[in-house]
Parts: sequence; structure tokens; C-alpha cells
Amino acid sequence: MRVARAGYRIYEIGRAVEREVRRNGFSVLREYCGHGVGRTIHEYPTVPNYLDLNYLARLSDGLVVAIEPIIAAGGGRTVLDRDHWTVRTSDHSLAAHYEHTVVITQGEPLLVTA
Repeated sequence: MRVARAGYRIYEIGRAVEREVRRNGFSVLREYCGHGVGRTIHEYPTVPNYLDLNYLARLSDGLVVAIEPIIAAGGGRTVLDRDHWTVRTSDHSLAAHYEHTVVITQGEPLLVTA
């Protein structure tokens, strides 16, 4: 992923993910984002899977992030079931979650989950 290099802004990852998802006729569930990985699993920075220009932080050499879009065949809105755990798309469309852990470098990023 060319946009996951040191010096790029966090929002560039979201822009690339959303562009690819939409180009293929799907939607991104915006309520869920990727995150930094370090001593604990969900660390700074938050990594949205859609373009959000509020995420201005720059990727730095050695930063480890989880890029994990949830992609829906429908509109991409969600509802939480009564069990307060199960999430469904509001239009009952199919959705899939995928995650890659990436180490940011000055050159090509290192895909840890390959």
C-alpha cells in the first residue's frame, strides 16, 4: 500500500481503503476503525477506513498499525443487537471484516500478516 509510508498522513490510508471499497461497489462501516499496535492492542493512532481529514497525524518509521476495514455489500450502517455485542448491518446486507498488521517504514511497508 503506497500510502502507508513514513511521512504520509493517517487519513491517506482511509482514503485509499474507501476508494477501493467504493470502486468495487461496496461500503465501509464507519463506526469501526483500525488502530496502533504496541504494548497493548488498541493504541494510538486511530486508523479510519474512510477519508476523514481530521486525522492529520503523520505515519512514522517503525509505527505498527492494524488496518481493518469492515466492508458491507449494502449501505454500511449498523445496529447493535440486544446482547450489546452483536453488530449487524441495518439493511441486513452481508459484511466482512479483514485485518492486516503493517509496520510503517521509509520505503515499502512491511505486511506482518502476509
